[in-house]
Amino acid sequence: MVQDDTQQGRAARLSSLASSGAAPVVPPAGAHGGDGLAVAAALGLDPADLLDLSQNMNPVAPPVAPLVERHADALYRYPDPAPATIELARALGVEAERLLLTNGGSEAIHLVTQVLGGGVRSEPEFSLHPRGTEGARWRTDPHSPTGVLAGPGETADVWDEAFYALATGLWTAGREEVTVVGSLTKTFNCPGLRIGYVLADPEVVRGCARRQAHWSVSTLALAVLPDLLGTADLPTWTDAVARLRDDLVGLLRGHGLTATAADAPWVLVREPRLRERLAPHGVLVRDCRSFGLPGTFRIAVPGPPGFERLEAALARL
Repeated sequence: MVQDDTQQGRAARLSSLASSGAAPVVPPAGAHGGDGLAVAAALGLDPADLLDLSQNMNPVAPPVAPLVERHADALYRYPDPAPATIELARALGVEAERLLLTNGGSEAIHLVTQVLGGGVRSEPEFSLHPRGTEGARWRTDPHSPTGVLAGPGETADVWDEAFYALATGLWTAGREEVTVVGSLTKTFNCPGLRIGYVLADPEVVRGCARRQAHWSVSTLALAVLPDLLGTADLPTWTDAVARLRDDLVGLLRGHGLTATAADAPWVLVREPRLRERLAPHGVLVRDCRSFGLPGTFRIAVPGPPGFERLEAALARL
């Protein structure tokens, strides 16, 4: 049987699941969101039927697949990060010796933790950051999970700027005396490519490089990176995300939910069991328990098609 992939077909399948009698068992939330495949499998859904708003990506980024297809021949070569490092350094406005490309932002965090150690400046904070009591102090900007940009007087030794570009329209805050970790996969909505970076004093960069596995970043990701940078329109994207965030707050309020929004591409909602209630209706949101905020849920700003699916799910609750 050929599956009906239209909006009506998806709605019919979700309605059938929600009205099947026994309450669907939604698996416990993972530590970092983005567990849509596991949730879809547990609910017997096609992954395409589940809108994963537990992961925060650029909702207005151009499709990446055509760029990846253009560089398919890269799969037959070992990685050489030097050319892509130069391209990214040029975009960031920094010297290439201060930059290390990594396998996503998570590897950047891991490597800097190995070199500088330390712990978060205050809680709540992103769970991948170290929790040592001494050494370097870490802070996300915009703050995760509240989404608030750092003020001019705030200080830290390591800044996580994974969402800085989408919050400000700028690649980086230009903090030259500190270490920065970043994640381009959020900016370009391509988490499967795994492209992150460390921006720091050359000595810190060399220390991270010594601890990095050889050929850490794939040849395909390195080949696509210059094309991704060529598509970047940070100010336009930031304005679009802000408008969509306002629309999301209005949509949630229209269904009786109070949303808190700041500068990041997500909003926070306090509502009992929202993740478990929405998932059978085809929408997955992030449980903020791993941030130390039980009962709070983070909802990524979706693109226009996602708004239709979210509104339909809220109407079915």
